[in-house]
Amino acid sequence: MSDALIQGQHHSLHWRLSRFYFIYYFFVGAFVPYWGLYLKSEQFSPADIGILMSLFQISRIFAPNFWGWLADHTGKRAQWIKLTAFLGLCGFTAVFWAHGFFWLFFVMAALSIFTSSTLPLAESLTLAHLATTNGHYSRIRMWGSLGFIVAAVILGFLIDFSGIKSLLWFLLIVQMSLFMLSYTLPDPKVVAHDHDHFSIWHVIKQPNVIALLVGCSLMVTAHGVLYNFYSIYLSEHGYSKGMIGLLWAVGVICEIGIFMLMPKIMARYSLKAILLISLVLAVLRFSLIGIAVDNIWLLILAQSLHAATFGSFHAASVEVITQFFNGRHQARGQAIYNSVAYGIGGTAGGVAGGYALQYLGGQQTFMLAAIFPLIGLAVIGLGLKLGHGQQNTPGMFR
Repeated sequence: MSDALIQGQHHSLHWRLSRFYFIYYFFVGAFVPYWGLYLKSEQFSPADIGILMSLFQISRIFAPNFWGWLADHTGKRAQWIKLTAFLGLCGFTAVFWAHGFFWLFFVMAALSIFTSSTLPLAESLTLAHLATTNGHYSRIRMWGSLGFIVAAVILGFLIDFSGIKSLLWFLLIVQMSLFMLSYTLPDPKVVAHDHDHFSIWHVIKQPNVIALLVGCSLMVTAHGVLYNFYSIYLSEHGYSKGMIGLLWAVGVICEIGIFMLMPKIMARYSLKAILLISLVLAVLRFSLIGIAVDNIWLLILAQSLHAATFGSFHAASVEVITQFFNGRHQARGQAIYNSVAYGIGGTAGGVAGGYALQYLGGQQTFMLAAIFPLIGLAVIGLGLKLGHGQQNTPGMFR
């Protein structure tokens, strides 16, 4: 097979993966900023909203591990992505008939089981492909960030114009698109690894892995408050839906910028240094959101720090996880990372943030959120020790 043909196949593969990330995060860009506002329009309290929104984080504790085990056991990652995308679509249609806390709780719990599993499966599929094509994760993941921006901005102005109910139809169309695109993803060839004979628990119980997972979960705890209540917080301080969408977009635009720069950053700095710097900037970001909600320029500055608190932190975390969980453990490694960080951490932030918002107010809630990355800084700083060969990425982000 000629080099030109191989290069063309790799380009086609990377385009299909990028397109899937774009639509998946298009859904996230519509859901995360505005679903809390929809629930508020249905007369739910902040505590109720915290519980309902956290169902997606709770499901991440369990569901991705089941699908990750299936993917590793069968070697059919694409097959399970199709199934979770289809069941997620079916689950979302029930939202149109769900009213009241308990009905919506049941529907969102069912929906979250499948939608929370699609991403870690797609991540493991993408990383497995990149291991054999010398591709760039950051350049593919960047399309997801672009999808988030487009959805957040468009939907903010759409809701201002046509009302919050338009969110439901918007999300339904996106879910249908995601399901159709799942049929364009091919299964990768999983490369055998020297550590394949180790059990998954042998990897998990390593002190380095524990420190990384705890540190990541603390970072995501603060973001759980942000994802669930940032839009409500801004709305209560007089910001329009269009302006809220633009502020979300600022953060993700900066996230795209950092993804583009990650190859150079990772070539110059160690993965641990990137994690620590990101955590320091997270403390600053959440403190600013708490104390400067009425200052648009400081809010923009805080949102620009999303480049570090999510972008560089996530990129470095995924790379370290990939080095710890490789070969036949890759899908489950990504699932465990999502379960602990986004499942446990996101649930803690979402539920606690709801009660804090209801009883302490938004400014105090976001100031308290800054404590979690501060603790994460100590955990990763003292507990994560990477070997010389693990200090920098071996090429996936380059």
